[in-house]
Amino acid sequence: MLPMLTACRYAVVLPAMLVLAAGCTQSRLPKHSSQEYLGMGIVSGTLGEQQRVALCAGEPSSMSVVGQVQALEGGAYLVRDAQGHEVRIPHDENTRIDRPAHVGDRIQSWLDRHGRAVLIRNLDGTGQ
Repeated sequence: MLPMLTACRYAVVLPAMLVLAAGCTQSRLPKHSSQEYLGMGIVSGTLGEQQRVALCAGEPSSMSVVGQVQALEGGAYLVRDAQGHEVRIPHDENTRIDRPAHVGDRIQSWLDRHGRAVLIRNLDGTGQ
């Protein structure tokens, strides 16, 4: 009876170990998964990443606006420039702002090619 139990034990244990070994070798992830590529695509499509790439590539800002803040809108400043034109300067969490502006402050803003602020600098109190 004992030799029969030993033989049955090997008959059960050996296939289980083969299945375990085969499962572990196939569970390795490929070097780059499709989800990783999807994530990189999402990151490269964000405004922050586009601005970072543009700044690293040395791409100059499309324009600079200097003027007095007329109104504060949720995600934008309404600015009147030296010629009297009102310009809406949208900004977001990727915009660098040296200090928040208030109505009446003079600011200078550099805009990207899409019209969004990349950098906003408050000119009041700096002597400029």
